[in-house]
Formats: sequence, C-alpha cells, structure tokens
Amino acid sequence: MSFLYPIRLVSILALFSVFACRQAAVPVKVSRATDHSFGNAHEVRIVHSHLDLECDFDNKKLKGTVTHRLDSVRGRKLILDTRNLEIQKVWVDGKETDEFQFGVFDTILGTALLIPIDSLTKEVKIAYSTDTAAEALQWLQAAQTHDRKKPFLYTQSQAILARTWIPLMDRPDTRFTYSARIRCPKDLLALMSASNPQQKNDSGIYHFTMPQPVSSYLMALAVGDVQFRALGDSCGVYAEPGFMEEVAWELADMPEMIRKAEALYGAYPWGRYDVLVLPPAFPFGGMENPRLTFATPTIIAGDRSLTSLIAHELAHSWSGNLVTNADWNDFWLNEGFTVYFENRIVEAVYGKDIADMQAELEVGELQRTIARLMKEAPNDTRLKLDLSGRNPDEGLTDIAYVKGFLFLKHLESVVGRSRWDEFLRSYFRDNAFGTTTTDAFKQRLNDSLFQTAEEAVKANAKNWIYQPGLPENWPRPNSTRMLTAVNASARYLATGQPDTAATRNWVTQQFQQFLRSLPDTLGHNRMAALDAHFRFTASGNAEIEADWYTLSVKNGYKPAYSAMAQFLQRVGRRKFLLPVYNALAATPEGLVEGKRIFALARPGYHAVSAASIDRILNPE
Repeated sequence: MSFLYPIRLVSILALFSVFACRQAAVPVKVSRATDHSFGNAHEVRIVHSHLDLECDFDNKKLKGTVTHRLDSVRGRKLILDTRNLEIQKVWVDGKETDEFQFGVFDTILGTALLIPIDSLTKEVKIAYSTDTAAEALQWLQAAQTHDRKKPFLYTQSQAILARTWIPLMDRPDTRFTYSARIRCPKDLLALMSASNPQQKNDSGIYHFTMPQPVSSYLMALAVGDVQFRALGDSCGVYAEPGFMEEVAWELADMPEMIRKAEALYGAYPWGRYDVLVLPPAFPFGGMENPRLTFATPTIIAGDRSLTSLIAHELAHSWSGNLVTNADWNDFWLNEGFTVYFENRIVEAVYGKDIADMQAELEVGELQRTIARLMKEAPNDTRLKLDLSGRNPDEGLTDIAYVKGFLFLKHLESVVGRSRWDEFLRSYFRDNAFGTTTTDAFKQRLNDSLFQTAEEAVKANAKNWIYQPGLPENWPRPNSTRMLTAVNASARYLATGQPDTAATRNWVTQQFQQFLRSLPDTLGHNRMAALDAHFRFTASGNAEIEADWYTLSVKNGYKPAYSAMAQFLQRVGRRKFLLPVYNALAATPEGLVEGKRIFALARPGYHAVSAASIDRILNPE
C-alpha cells in the first residue's frame, strides 16, 4: 500500500489548494434581495431540499450535503444565504463545478453563495460542514441536560440562523418541502420539524419527510437521549427519560387544546402535533417547529399553571406556520395572531378568567416595553417595523406579540366575535401554506371584514399598524382575580403583614401580579418578611423566581443572590434572564455581579441569549 501514499498526498494537497483558492478568492458584491436575505427567489425557486447530514458530537459539527430541487429558473445564478459554513463541493445537475463564488461578508446577513445555473438547471447539490460556532446549533454536554447522562444537540433557526447550518434561501417568503437522512450516535434519537420516529433504532440513521412547504426558519433538528409518550391519537411528548413522568403529566391537556383550536379555526393542518421538552439552555419559551414544538423545561411547574405556552405554540400551527409573514418587518402577523389565538384556546380550555389573567400580565409587560422604547426608539413600537440594516431579532419584542394581540381584540370588539371568527377562518383557509404582508392584511380587512364605513373608522387600522404607541381606545383586560393580587400588595405596603387568607388559593399569575405591584424601594425587612412567608427564593416556579429575583436586585435583598446566581446559570430562557440582568446592570455593584455570573453561565446559554445579555452588560 505504501506506493499509493505519494499519489494520495498529492491529490489531497491539490484538493486543498482548489478549496483554499475558492474560499480565498476575492468576494463579489451582492445586493440584498430583501432586508435580511441575499436569496434571489425572484429569479429561481427552490421547491424541495434534501439533507444528508452526520452529527459529529466530538467536533461539534454537522457534515454532509444539501440538495436543492429548482423550478422557474430565470436567472443565471442561484444565490443562497450562508454564515460561516465550509463549502467543500458543488454539483449542478450531477456535474461538479468549481465556478461558485462568495459574496462580501455582511455582519448581519453572513455571506452569499453564488452558483452558476441556466434555465434548464433542475438540481444543485452542496457538500459542506458547519462551523463550531454556528449560532443556530447548541451542542450540550451531558452535564447540561436534565438526566446528565448523554450529550444533546438542538437547533434554533429563527429568525435568520438557518443559514448557519444549511446553505439555503433564508427568507420567510420562500417555502419548500424537505426530506432528510440524519446520522447520529446509536444511543441517541434524531428528531426534526417533520415526520418523526418514536423510538431509537439500531443504526443511528433516521429518515424524515416534510410534505407541506415551510419557511427556512422552521427548519429544525434535535438529537438526544429522549423517549416518546403518546398523549392522544395524534399528539405526544418527547423528553429525557428521567423527566418524562413530569412532562407527560404537565402537558396532559394537549389533546383538549387541539380539539378546541380546531373548533375555532379549522382542522389541524400538519398531521401530528408533538412537543419536545428541551434541556434548560433553550433561549425561548417555545419554538413552533411544524409537527414538533421545541419547548423550555421551565413550563414544567408541577401544577399545569404555565401550559398556556403550549397553547401559543399550537396556535402557531395556523398563524405563522400555515400563514407566514412574508418579511420580518411584518413579524406581528405571526405573533399578534398567535397571542390572540392562544388566548382563545386558553379561554376555551381553562375559562375566561384564566385567559384574562394571562392577558393582564402580558399587557403590563407591553406597557413597560412601550415606556422604554418611546424614549429609545419610538418607531419600534409600531406594528409594521423597519428593520433594514438591523438584525430581525430586534423585532422580537412585546410590540409584535401583545400590541398585535390587542389590535385583533379591538377588531373583534368592532365587528363582534362571530363575524371576527368567520373572518379568521377564511383568512387561514385562503392563505394556507403561503405568506402575506401587512398591506395585504389591511386590504383584506377592507374587502372582507368591514361592512360599513363606520366600522372601518372605528377600527382605525392605519393608526394601530403605522403609529407608535397604543391608540387611546385599546382594549383593557379586566380580571377580578388579578385585582385581588393588586389589592393584597397595597395591604402589605400599608400593614407589613402578608394576607394569608387572600393568597391561599392563588395561582402563578396572581403571585406574579402581586410581586409586580410592589415598589423597587420595599427595603430589606419587608423583602425578608415576604420571603419567610411565601418562600419566593426557593419557589422552583421560574415565572415567580424571575420576578422575585428582579425585585430582589432592585431592593438590594442579598439573601436571594446566591439562589439568583444559580437560577441564572440553570435557566437559558431569555424572557427570564433579561429582566434580572437588566436590574443588575442598573448599578455599578450589580454590574460587577452580573458580569461575574454571566462569565460562569455563558457556556450554557444559546447564542441568542448570550448576545442579548452581552448588550446589557457591555453597552456601546
């Protein structure tokens, strides 16, 4: 065999030389096709993508190929979005080409990949591997999982991170079907936003199909030591073995949520609805990946009080996944509709009082967001955003979610719930598996909802969509149970004694409202009395913990700091992290402590959370 060695060495060096030259070639200037993508969907359409990837846990890389099937080719190049991908080879209709080029690197969009094609091109295949720092991928060590036995991988593609693990047109208005072959360690199970296995096999090779077209941000992969438990004929949960009993009990209402959602706005359109409960590092409450919601473990509170998050992600199966915002500037079309739909599901399953409590909390958060943004960036309080030159993650605020929800509640009040529901059913039906824009929605209101000029004037859609802040006639949620929490807070301020009788049967949302009604100047003794009575520092409920630790920092209540530091290192959900870090960063002493904790916690955070906290602790 030794005689082959020199030939192999020369061949390897030659291949490396070609690759190095290609990567080192002078990049070309490529114009953005949209605010957040180079992909030239106006000249060529990707109709199907096939992934063939190996999960390399040792090197923390995905390696393999993606094959894009094309249609409606009118341009001379296929332009894809990439970010820090190692592009190794390209084939056009089965023939290898070295004529592909790279665009100039953009700090937000990454690098365009330009592949020459012609009007007859049907297929482009790309061999590549991801970078160890790919922002969509989080490779967790065994110690970072619930069971602490085996490693875990999951992706988070929204908003423009799919390009960090797949070269593709990473834009929401480009929908495609996909299939995949995923190879992973034999003791782990691979899952995707597609048809999924329900148990491990002996080969570690799993095949997936997604027959309905999806947008790139809904591409998702998870690999870990998880099991499946059915909760109904077409729904179930995946979780680590040591967590399964708690998860299955907590999410037992999923079948009823699906039935109520279908009764509202039509048949569930994706076949199955399953939920994967991820390790704590996951940066969001949930991600609505079709057929398989990725969910934070912080919703497992032991009393089913936080499962409205599942209602939210289920609602995305219609608003967002079925009908998608065509552009990230129209993000409210995904999230405002989903918060409205979530509220209706919660009302149908748990009652109007619970739905109103949740809405009141969310509106309180919205008012704080608006107060802050009106000082810093008032135009970011509009529903229709302008995110050009900015990362679309900057649009992931309460504005899209809760102001959008309030606008739809307002429209419901203008025309009545019956007509509004009929309008929404037709909206989902007519736009199914497609995308839409703010302007198209506004036109649809005029064409299909309003029956009189008076209704259109009363709706005031232009003001809601394009003006900062909230219009004067925004609908106020009104929960009597939340009022008891506000009153209990006032009594505590007056007497210094917790009202045991009033709080005996409270749910999570009431404790949150109680804490949020207390001042930042409560003082050590009052904080200590509350802690002794309610044991907030040892709550174990992430929603309550986040509010308590934020209040503790603002009041300088040091006995909570050790538990707070543990909480910030244990939980990766951005919703809980940011308020606490913001409170710490408000004082020089707190900033030092925040940076100390962040240095310890950062290895366990997803890139999305880490970047947000970096901006808080190290402002420019």
